[in-house]
Amino acid sequence: MQTFKIKDEYIKLGQALKAAGLAESGVDAKYAVQDGLVKVNGQVETQRGKKLVPGDLVEFNGQTLKIE
Repeated sequence: MQTFKIKDEYIKLGQALKAAGLAESGVDAKYAVQDGLVKVNGQVETQRGKKLVPGDLVEFNGQTLKIE
């Protein structure tokens, strides 16, 4: 499990995927989320603007990212 520390109170899902290196670009992150390939806290998430807060778990492409 990879952890990603945020500076503010939240980060948007698309930004987190790109910043943590799970998606190569913002466009890749956008399509991954739109296609239902990303889960947040075990639920499929289709909104790339979903706000992630510390404690959230993001699953994509066989990897898990914990927001801190």
